[in-house]
Amino acid sequence: MNPPTLPTGLSLGPMRREEADILEGWAAGEGWNPGNADIGIAWATDPDAFIALRQGSELAGGGTIFSYDGRFGFMGLFIVRRELRGAGLGSKLWHHRLTRLKERLLPGAPIGMDGVFAMVPFYERGGFALAYRDLRFEGIARGAADPQARSLDPSMFSQVEAIDRNYVPAPRAAFLRQWMFQPGAHAIGLIENDRLIGYGVARPARVGYKLGPVFAERPDVAERVIGSLMARMAGEQVQLDVPEPNQTGMRLAQQFGLKEVFGCARMYCGADPKLPVQGIYGVTSFEFG
Repeated sequence: MNPPTLPTGLSLGPMRREEADILEGWAAGEGWNPGNADIGIAWATDPDAFIALRQGSELAGGGTIFSYDGRFGFMGLFIVRRELRGAGLGSKLWHHRLTRLKERLLPGAPIGMDGVFAMVPFYERGGFALAYRDLRFEGIARGAADPQARSLDPSMFSQVEAIDRNYVPAPRAAFLRQWMFQPGAHAIGLIENDRLIGYGVARPARVGYKLGPVFAERPDVAERVIGSLMARMAGEQVQLDVPEPNQTGMRLAQQFGLKEVFGCARMYCGADPKLPVQGIYGVTSFEFG
């Protein structure tokens, strides 16, 4: 792959670990409120996913290009330093990332992203198509713990992975294990007839907590999982990202007193994996899919 032509002094290449922390700081500055362990987990899972645009030796922009088992890709954390915007550098970085990600995936594997609404026309010109909107709800946690809800521990991971596979395009065991059991996180599930029928994770973020994923076979299960997570974080700010087609999930977020504050366009390049969004009550992450 030949990198795109850049102005003198600028270069594209793999990101260094310390640069990933800078990218996280930029994400916080954009108001995205990254989870405290997000970058560390992403780097540990797929360090080759981090791509840097540099001006000399300094980070000028960056983004991630996750490969899940070579069968699904996800682009996120696309940021260019503010003073360098408007000069076409972001376009070169984005197209470089897309080309590089396609090289990392199996032929024909779909690529997803959650992009800000203002950038949708740009992404469409790059080959992506809008699938639906993911909307962020925010508020103060309040809820009641369900007596049947239980904390998930590593001994139950195979059950969690089994239900997780119903709602994601490709296996992600290495990522999910770290995501669930990161410091300060709460992972809760509901078991019915000796089978896990729903689970959710809440992780500490720059401000408060972020819920995701929340996957459930039925609305009542989702309500009980979310309520139990909320009870663990009572009084804290929480954020929950819900696919707009899941109208029941939207109503649940509002039922828990959360208000819509932000949103992204879920888009795909290649075949739409047609995820069962009616069972997705909380997106894992706008940055990592």
